[in-house]
Amino acid sequence: MHRRTLLATAIATPFARPVAAQPARARTLRFVPQAALASLDPVFSPSTIITTHAYCVFDTLYGADRALHPRPQMAEGHSIEDNGRTVRIRLRDGLRWHDGEPVRAADCVASIRRWGSRDGFGQVLLRATAELAAADDRTILFRLHRPFPALFDALAKPGSSPCFMMPERIASLPADRPLGVEHMIGSGPWRFVGSEYVQGSLSAYVRNEDYVPRDEPAEGATGGKRVHFDRLELVWIPDGGTAAAALRTGEIDWIEYPLPDLVPVLERDRNTRTQIYDPNGFLGFLRFNHLHPPFDDVRVRRAIRDVIVQPDFMASVALEGDWQECHAMFPCGLPGVIEFPPARRGPKAMDRARAALREAGYNGEPIVHINPSDFNAVTQQGRLTVDLMRRLGVNIQVVESDWASILARRSNRNPPSQGGWNLHNTNGPAATIANPAVSFAIRMNGQAAWPGWPTDAAVEEQVEAWIMATDAEAQAAAMQRLQELAWDAVPFAPTGLFRLRTAFRSDLTGVLQGPNPFVWNLRRA
Repeated sequence: MHRRTLLATAIATPFARPVAAQPARARTLRFVPQAALASLDPVFSPSTIITTHAYCVFDTLYGADRALHPRPQMAEGHSIEDNGRTVRIRLRDGLRWHDGEPVRAADCVASIRRWGSRDGFGQVLLRATAELAAADDRTILFRLHRPFPALFDALAKPGSSPCFMMPERIASLPADRPLGVEHMIGSGPWRFVGSEYVQGSLSAYVRNEDYVPRDEPAEGATGGKRVHFDRLELVWIPDGGTAAAALRTGEIDWIEYPLPDLVPVLERDRNTRTQIYDPNGFLGFLRFNHLHPPFDDVRVRRAIRDVIVQPDFMASVALEGDWQECHAMFPCGLPGVIEFPPARRGPKAMDRARAALREAGYNGEPIVHINPSDFNAVTQQGRLTVDLMRRLGVNIQVVESDWASILARRSNRNPPSQGGWNLHNTNGPAATIANPAVSFAIRMNGQAAWPGWPTDAAVEEQVEAWIMATDAEAQAAAMQRLQELAWDAVPFAPTGLFRLRTAFRSDLTGVLQGPNPFVWNLRRA
C-alpha cells in the first residue's frame, strides 16, 4: 500500500490506543510531544523533549523572545558596573519553589554552576568569571575577568540546554549523573506529578497556583507564563496516524509534529488547525563520530557531505514549500550566515566519496548508524543516509530503536563494536544553533563537545572571538572566519532547512511559536 493511502486509512480510524483516564477533561490539556520523555534532567540530556518538560517545571533568570533577544524572566533587572566587569542581577520578589521555600540567589548560583559545567556557552561564561556568588538572598553577583557582552544571552539560551534554576540542594548534585523524579522541584508554572510518571509514556503536571507571571505578554520563552488549565499531560503516541486520529476526535488537544503527509488532512478538518511551528525553521544534519575511523578523517567527512542530495532529505520530512537547501554551518537566512557552493552531484561525486573512504583506510569494516524509529523529523532522513552509505559500498549496520534508546547510545564514546556509533541524523531548531554562542553543533572542543566529540582548536578560537567581540565589526569577522574553518573541518553535514507544522484543536488558542513548544498562554474557547 502506498504510504499516503496507508496514512489516510490510519487517520480515518478511531483512536485505538488506550490512554490513561484523566479528571475534568475540559480542564486538562493533552499534548503529544515529538518523542517519548524517558529522562527528566535538562542539564544532563538537553534534548528538545526534555527541554519541553523542563520549561514546565523550571524557570530561567532570562528568556529569549522570538527575535532571540534576552529579557528578564525570574530576574527583576540588573546593573552593570566597573566598565562591564561587575554584574548584579536582582531576583523578582515573591518567587517560590514548588515545595514552598523562597527562591534565593544561592539557589541560582548553584544552578548556573551546574548548567555551566556541561553547556558549551556556560563553560565560556564560567571561564570569564572570577567570582560568582550570592551578594544577598535576592542578588546574584558576577565579577568578571573581562567584560562579557554575551552574559545575558547565555542566561537566556532558548533551547538545547537553557539555564534552568533549581533549589541549591538539587543544583549541587553532580551534573554527570541525571536527576530523578524526586528532584523535579522548580519554580515554573507547572508542578510535576511524580507519582503518575510512566517513563517513555506519560508525564503529568498540575498548575502551580503560587506562580506569579510577569506582566508582559508571552512571547517565545519570555513574558507572562499564564496557565489556564488545571492539568497538563504529555502523552506519547508513537504512531503518527493514531495520534492524528486522536486529535480529530478531541482525545488529544495538540500534536507537536504531525506527519507531513497528514497535514493536508488536518487542515481540511474544521475541528483541527495547523501553523508553522517555528518560522526560523530547523537545520537537519548528519552527525559524524570523530573519535573513531573512518569519520575521524576529514577527507571522508567532506566527501560524504558532498554527496548528500538535500532535496531528497528535505522531501522526506516536510511539505513542498516548507523547506530549502542550506549548505551552511548555521541556519540559512539568519544574520551573518554564509552559504557555500554545493559540490557537483552525480556519479563523479560518488566516486570521490568511495576514493576518500579507501584513502582513509576503510576496508569494509562495519559502520554503525543509529536512528530513532519514532521521531518523524529524523527517522526518514536516517533511512536515506543508510541507503546512501550502501550505494557507496559501506558495510552499514543499522541500529534503529526508540528515541530514548538512541539518546543513551549516542552518549557512548566507546568504539561502535563496544556499544558506540559512527553516524546519526538529527536536527536543530534554528534558535538553538543560531550563532556561535548557542550552537551545540558547531563546537569542536573535543571531549567537552556535543556527542560526536570533534576537535579543532582554530574553530574554538573563533567561537570565543565571536562571543568576546566588543564591536560589530570584530564579531562579523569572527563569524565569517568561523564558518570558513568549520565548513572545512566538517563537524556535521547539513541536509537542509525545513519548517515543520504543529497541529491542534480549533478551539485551542494562544499556541506560541518558537524553538520549543511552550505549554502556557493556552485557552480552550
